[in-house]
Parts: sequence; C-alpha cells; structure tokens
Amino acid sequence: MSESLTHFNEQQRARMVDITEKKVTERTAIVKSRIVMKQETLLRIKEGRIGKGDVLAVAQVAGIMAAKKTSDIIPMCHPLALTGVDIAFSDNGKDTLYIEVTVKTKGLTGVEMEALTAATVTGLTVYDMCKAMDKEMVVGPTYLAVKTGGKSGDFTNNMKVNLALE
Repeated sequence: MSESLTHFNEQQRARMVDITEKKVTERTAIVKSRIVMKQETLLRIKEGRIGKGDVLAVAQVAGIMAAKKTSDIIPMCHPLALTGVDIAFSDNGKDTLYIEVTVKTKGLTGVEMEALTAATVTGLTVYDMCKAMDKEMVVGPTYLAVKTGGKSGDFTNNMKVNLALE
C-alpha cells in the first residue's frame, strides 16, 4: 500500500487528521468477531445459567457503550454522533459464539474504529462474565467485514480469515 500515513504532521509527530473539508456521507461499518469456549459454557450462556446474569444482554450494552466512547480511548479517533449501533449474536451450536456489530453515522469520517471497539468489548464482556467457569475462552479474530461511505468508497473484506485454533 503506497498511501502516506495521515496521523503524522510535518514534524513526524502524532496529530488528529483534519476532516473539515470532507463531505458528509452515510457511513456504515460491520465488524465480526467470535469467542471459542467450552461447549458447557455456550450452553449455559444460551440457557441463562451464568451466575453473573444475562451474559448476552450485558455484553450487548457494553458493546454499545464502547462504540459511543471510542474516541475517549483511541487517541486519534474523532468524537462521532453515531446514528445506530446493533450487536447480533449467533453460535455454531457447539463451542463458538459469533458477534456481528453494525455501526452507522452520517458524518465526515467513518465508524470502523467504533465497530471494532464495540466487537472487542462485547467479547471481553462475555469473557469476564464467564471466566469463573471457563478461563480457556479465546476471543477473536475480530475484523472489519464491510465498510460503506466516504471518500475511499465501499469495502468488503475478501481475506479468508483463518479461524483455526493452534
């Protein structure tokens, strides 16, 4: 990739990119992640039998909060007025919980970091709520699947994500 790094000024020091001249467009980012766990852990999550409460409800709220607070923890991210955050769960019926996060805005810059942050915090929250019974859970990979809007246009991740565990 031959693009120059945009987060450095002429003195090669960090800066927040100036987006003043960018056009307002509708922007969407979809991020996918997963958590591999013991079969019993997934079953107990689905049946609501985790002592700390409704794992998926708590993780979903944590992910939404994380999306809204991304610029507070990622130094060069612009604060954004998000217009939507949706977190969906599915599973393979065995040992893997899948997370899909969709974040939307109408603005000057994209929402990829917000979606990535939401997916990561969602996974970490599941881990936190279930770690007493399953410390071997593996979170990830977490990756941008789709992005729409903005100057660079739409993006679909065609990379084959290796989901095999070592």
